[in-house]
Amino acid sequence: MKKDIYRIESNHPMMGPLLPPLGSKFIHIGDRDLAIVLATKSTTRPLGHEIRLVHVPTGAIVFRKTEASLASCSDDF
Repeated sequence: MKKDIYRIESNHPMMGPLLPPLGSKFIHIGDRDLAIVLATKSTTRPLGHEIRLVHVPTGAIVFRKTEASLASCSDDF
């Protein structure tokens, strides 16, 4: 059985409470749910740049966020 691989990526170093402390620009994860949580909890340095979750075999962007997109969503709650 082939396992799906997801890549959390950004053009800027990513930081977060659940990420390695080195500030990578990409991380490979084998579980979609875990990858979404990690991407959601992460930020970029400098703040505000896009973070994407990519399904590696197809290249499809599964999830993307910026600080601005999260700020506009918080108004809905």
